[in-house]
Amino acid sequence: MIDLRSDTVTQPTDAMRRAIAEAPVGDDVFHDDPSVLELEETVAELLGMDEAMYVPSGTMSNQTAIKVHTKPGDVVLAADHAHIHIHELGAPYVLSGVTIQFLASENGNFTGDVMRRAVPVIPDSMPSSLFQPVTMVAVENTHNAAGGVPWPMERLRDVVAAADDVAIAKHMDGARLWNAAVALDTTEASLVDGFDTVSVCFSKGLGAPMGSALVGRKDFITQARRYKQMFGGGFRQAGMMAAGALYAVRHHRERLVQDHENATRLAMGLAETPGIEVESSATNMVYFKVRNGSAQSFEARCAATGVALIAMDDITVRVVCNLGVSTQDVDDAVEIIGEAING
Repeated sequence: MIDLRSDTVTQPTDAMRRAIAEAPVGDDVFHDDPSVLELEETVAELLGMDEAMYVPSGTMSNQTAIKVHTKPGDVVLAADHAHIHIHELGAPYVLSGVTIQFLASENGNFTGDVMRRAVPVIPDSMPSSLFQPVTMVAVENTHNAAGGVPWPMERLRDVVAAADDVAIAKHMDGARLWNAAVALDTTEASLVDGFDTVSVCFSKGLGAPMGSALVGRKDFITQARRYKQMFGGGFRQAGMMAAGALYAVRHHRERLVQDHENATRLAMGLAETPGIEVESSATNMVYFKVRNGSAQSFEARCAATGVALIAMDDITVRVVCNLGVSTQDVDDAVEIIGEAING
């Protein structure tokens, strides 16, 4: 099976498995697991921030950030179809008691002016208690629902400046920040400059078995550790999984360019396939529409003939190139998909 469902479906490499097996461990609840500490120090330095906190999932990382940045009743600004809302199943409402206000966006990114207009200007004639406080903006880079599109650097700077103007916290959901850095030929630190907190994922793109990190100021991460424990993220000998993540950070970031090239190759092949309309192709993702029947039945036909992909709705399909997909797999997938579209 050529598995193009996501970049989370990868298997650890032999070298990563050895790193996991040989990892020195402690008790992460006591914050004395040496492999976790090394991972946290490495990621904090890589992003140019004070401290990092290793957690089991990206959802926990994002939701912990929201919990610390906000109070119940606050408003969080985010692009439409943001992961923190759509794929985190209403967690901001349940765990933090906040409202997500969606901003009009293009390819998952919005302007500083759009963000400013979402923050109410309270007239002198009215009490501030009548207005719901906007206290945080969340940027998703790359934006999953927009097809893995990275934010342009100038747009990030614009939003950071606007958020500073209106005095709200700035969080980046950088689950695929690694892909954005490769696509823009820049460093991760440059992309997160000016943000208060950043979440990065080790199992998306980099191929680690599990885990994410929340990165920010030391005092913020100290508060975040309380909520990590509260949300059930206090795991014990976490160093084994942290060692896999550390190996991925050190050895798999540069190879992401291969996934991007494979996605481009896949998009070009699909664009020449009758019955398929390529909608977007960026970084390691390709979104396309099927014109013959439903996307769900097309997904089933592909699975039956050797390609796993995901129907996003009745006509839209997503494929994602990853650590386990070769150039030959891409060429084979184009051929199989072409046969399935007319099956």
